Amino acid sequence: MYINMHNHHDTMKVIRDPIHGYIELDEAALSLVDTPVMQRLRRIKQLGLTSFVYPGANHTRFEHSLGTYHLANLLADCMGKESEYGKGAEGGADGGAGQTELRVAALLHDIGHGPLSHVTENIIREYTGRSHEDVYQIIESNLGEIFDRYSISISRVAKHIKGETGFGAALNSEIDIDRMDYLVRDAHYTGVPLSVDLVRLIHEMRFLDGKLVIGSGGVRAAESLLLSRFLMHPTVYYHHVTRIAESMCVRAVECMIEDGFDARMLYMMDDQELFMQLGSYPGYPTEIADSLRDRRLFKRALYEGFDAVGESVLKYRRNVRRIEDEIASTAGVDPEYVLVDIPKPPEIVESRAFVVIDQRLKPLHEVSHLVSALGHAQRDNWRMGVYTPFEYRDVVATAAREFFGVRKHKQFRLDELIT
Repeated sequence: MYINMHNHHDTMKVIRDPIHGYIELDEAALSLVDTPVMQRLRRIKQLGLTSFVYPGANHTRFEHSLGTYHLANLLADCMGKESEYGKGAEGGADGGAGQTELRVAALLHDIGHGPLSHVTENIIREYTGRSHEDVYQIIESNLGEIFDRYSISISRVAKHIKGETGFGAALNSEIDIDRMDYLVRDAHYTGVPLSVDLVRLIHEMRFLDGKLVIGSGGVRAAESLLLSRFLMHPTVYYHHVTRIAESMCVRAVECMIEDGFDARMLYMMDDQELFMQLGSYPGYPTEIADSLRDRRLFKRALYEGFDAVGESVLKYRRNVRRIEDEIASTAGVDPEYVLVDIPKPPEIVESRAFVVIDQRLKPLHEVSHLVSALGHAQRDNWRMGVYTPFEYRDVVATAAREFFGVRKHKQFRLDELIT
């Protein structure tokens, strides 16, 4: 793949990575890495405020981007050996250019993230209408010159990042290299013991009729990836302390925006700048920034699964602010000290990935009982929370139970006793 490079080694750089060993960067990748938009990612934590729970979780979007680029290289290598490659993958596009675009897309796929990654994601979408995958503008205004120099197509790379192309599925679909890197990386830095054979999984991935599919030899590796994700969700991604810290932060940022801060500034900022910005708005934003700095967090007044609140609770997701007001007024507390957190219903999208069995395509959940069971088990992990400062916990708990009509506890399941 790098044939033309090997005559002049000075254009290749090798970077040591704790997850993948060595990552090789070619000339184009190097010039992209050394730009302000990529370097900003060194100052954005991959897992937002998760280090409040897992002190090791200080890794950034930067090394994750390099890791995803590395997996794109592996994938391109495997594809290069495949005869099917190019047939219908990108309408028979010249393999070399297609591979370069996919690798560049992998490297740049996170440049649209705001500070603290997912903490600001919904705010940015709500106030500016753009998601972190809308990167065309960012590339054009910051990296256009490099793209020209290496004659890489901005629009194709931007489409890959949104997963809108056959190739793009490798980067943004049910089972993609983005997810592979962050699951393994997040587990490593949080210290959660997982083992996923990414190399095996990537060797089993191929394009068939323009669809990214997994060969039958990759089913075990795919299962271990899904199992990892299933284990990471309740323990890391949805840990209540992380959810509380993030809810506080989101509320403070919204308050700042209501005070006149321009939400469009967010996706140029890094984590530190966000905290400084919060600290420059007196009142609630400053107070929350200080609380987060010293890890003085709200507590759980209510924390329940579907069995206690029923699935109809999901209908409140659209107007959380109104519920906060109502619970707060019942409890006699200022509304910004009542935070209601109703996560999306859990689903394992990966189970829809296609596997090739005897030349036929089947969704993974039909091929694997384990995967279909995980889909059901995922529902048990779902929790909604109402968070408030320690001193208001009791009054808010009473008001929240009342509001959500919490059913009295049924028999305890083992997993509830251990959490």
